[in-house]
Amino acid sequence: MIALAITFAVLGALCSAIGAQLQHQGVRSETRDKDLGLRGIGRLVHNRKWLLGVAVLTACAIMQILALALAPVTIVAPIVVLALPAVAILNARASGLRLDRAAIIAILASTIGVSVFVALASVSATPTHFPDAGILLACELVGAAVVLFGVIGALREGITRCVVLATGAGAAYGLVSILVRDVTYTFQTAGLAGVSAISATALVVAFAVGSWYIQLAYASGPPDVVVGCQTVLSPMVATAIAIGLLDETADAGGLTGIGLVAGALTAIVGVVLLARHHPDATSRATPHSAERRLFRARA
Repeated sequence: MIALAITFAVLGALCSAIGAQLQHQGVRSETRDKDLGLRGIGRLVHNRKWLLGVAVLTACAIMQILALALAPVTIVAPIVVLALPAVAILNARASGLRLDRAAIIAILASTIGVSVFVALASVSATPTHFPDAGILLACELVGAAVVLFGVIGALREGITRCVVLATGAGAAYGLVSILVRDVTYTFQTAGLAGVSAISATALVVAFAVGSWYIQLAYASGPPDVVVGCQTVLSPMVATAIAIGLLDETADAGGLTGIGLVAGALTAIVGVVLLARHHPDATSRATPHSAERRLFRARA
């Protein structure tokens, strides 16, 4: 079961990368660096690339639901980080831009950091029923964080807005992973009648808000920065809730706890570096800065 869950999670991560690239292209073709408003939404539903991205991401969601139904959150959720290097390569090829050494190091740091986090967190993961009180507290904490990210994102612009909103989406999707696991595990053990109304309702709301934040982030920055923020925050939020609030794993203290913190910090630093050094991000700098980089490159 665990091997099958990992297979589904890996396939879901690859679908996530392809879907993100397609949706980013659709959003940017309709907004052209402008804010994504109600008119933009109307145009998106007629954009073929965006709709194809929706289809691919639907397949991604199905894969992740199957994976979460077969294994604990701490094993499945972090595998989504594989979408980061995949979408970075796809975006570089599609845009004709080259990833410099700093961007490559940033991608590796994020990937390695989350991989370490996963390896340590999944050692003692066991299937467990999540109590309603713990789910409610998780919803309140993540909900407050997502609202805060939304407010900050509304007040900023450019790559900063992209990072903030994508981070908010990552937090929302982390909660989605917890809720999907709760709903599927409860359904398997207690039937439909046992599924918590809190989990089912919060699942729909968290997914809708995260999806909206992602579209707004696409309108402000490159897809691999969006995916990077999302794929780092999502598994960390999911795993932190599973370990800290819902007791899905045991013995997460001591050296294991230090390793978890180190992996998380490494991944976060990687995303920050990617946002600063990504060629698509730097191309949005002021003309004076762009001319200065061009002069240095020729020299």
